[in-house]
Amino acid sequence: MFLHYLVEYLDFKSLLIGFFLFLLLLDIIKNKNPSNFPPGPWSLPVVGNIFTGLDFRTIDKLAEQYGEVFSLRWGSEKTVFISGHKMVKEALVTQMDSFTDRPVVPLFHKIFKLCIYPTGDVLFSGVAFSNGYVWKKQRKFIITHLRHFGEGRKILELSIQQESIFICDAFKAEQGPFDPRFFLSNAVSNIISALVFGHRFEYHDENFLNILRLDAEAIALAGSVQSELYNAFPRLFEYLPGTHEKIFANYAKILDFLKEELRKHKEDWDPSNPRDYIDSFLLEMEKKKNDPEAGFNAETLLLAMLDLFEAGTETTATTLRWGLLFMMKYPEIQKKVQAEIDKVIGQSRQASMADKTNMPYTEAVVHEVQRMANIIPLGLPKMASKDTVLSGFFIPKGTTVITNLSSVLNDKNEWATPNMFNPEHFLDNQGQFLKKDAFLPFSAGRRSCLGEHLARMELFLFFTSLLQCFTVSPCPGDELSLEGQLAFTYAPRPYRMCVTPR
Repeated sequence: MFLHYLVEYLDFKSLLIGFFLFLLLLDIIKNKNPSNFPPGPWSLPVVGNIFTGLDFRTIDKLAEQYGEVFSLRWGSEKTVFISGHKMVKEALVTQMDSFTDRPVVPLFHKIFKLCIYPTGDVLFSGVAFSNGYVWKKQRKFIITHLRHFGEGRKILELSIQQESIFICDAFKAEQGPFDPRFFLSNAVSNIISALVFGHRFEYHDENFLNILRLDAEAIALAGSVQSELYNAFPRLFEYLPGTHEKIFANYAKILDFLKEELRKHKEDWDPSNPRDYIDSFLLEMEKKKNDPEAGFNAETLLLAMLDLFEAGTETTATTLRWGLLFMMKYPEIQKKVQAEIDKVIGQSRQASMADKTNMPYTEAVVHEVQRMANIIPLGLPKMASKDTVLSGFFIPKGTTVITNLSSVLNDKNEWATPNMFNPEHFLDNQGQFLKKDAFLPFSAGRRSCLGEHLARMELFLFFTSLLQCFTVSPCPGDELSLEGQLAFTYAPRPYRMCVTPR
């Protein structure tokens, strides 16, 4: 009776306004922040702070306005951002048990579902995005494998040294200016490929080069605004075209490549003689049949292969690209590195990890390249694993948390000249290498980079070998830019370089 009366006396416009006011009220109630939640800019109904950029420079500005712990809302998803060395260290180290989980990222969840579980739910997410028991078991297995097949043996260093010869030969074969991007990607990827697949790939292997291109494109698109919109409104974007379609298509091809590697391994697998990570995982699958929750199955193996392949390629190769760019931009620093190489190593032998302690300036330059390169400015997202108080603010369990690593690497309270390429940041008054607590390119805590030790070896040996063999310089007429391209990673803009054999 009441509804009939209401419809009779109210026109359509009034009903429409009333309906939207009702939805607005529901949105306010649904997205109301808990008491003492980190502050942040005012958000729009339904969409939240969707028009606020999620790049590290925007986050830096918001941190200046709202403090080192603040929040944003995309759709109905609340995210807490943590900036500055002191506060990031508090979260990742002092309170590491509070931020060990990963949130569900719809874009990657869809990749897992489309490529691994086409008809069912995603049960496991490799290593990078898994949680709890399966994450602990998979992480422990990878660490054990890396130590057994490489990091605990001289063989890994020898592998990098051998690959250094191959990439130097590839550089020498180039006539005139060239872009070093995929040479570096191939060289770095060959190290993790040897550990995971048991073999390397030639630099002119078109099939493998295509996989590297697909992966680079997918990683770049994953950091685009459209991809962030997909993460905020995944159900809506299931029906809309966009970059997510290209990402899914690329990963499907990459997974096909990995499946083929897995098929080949199964054909000639010898349980008594594991050759690499895949063989070891297949053996572990047999051992862990009675512990299905540990995730030792074919699906998790494929996702772990993807995790290792991407993590072992993109960041280190991109850092080396930055390194060569900085050496072209600052030739006087390049000359100092080469002088130290000539003094300690000379031209008659290759660099080894034993040389590093006698090459403080070169090590300082490599560290400064990592600091300024700022490869993953906002790190990978984390999730509060329990109700937590940080800097006096309440962060409920399940809240997505992003640590602004860029703000640590550029913290003006920690670095004398944070905006300048300055190797002196890592040298003491006697010119010896100086460790810095605010050097966190690999993040920190329980979710720090699994391959940090491997990456450090690769960066030192590849960088030193290239500058031992060549002087790198910009090509005539080319303007070098230190302004990078921000996607999922922060990478240099494409450039060409000229190399002169030494």
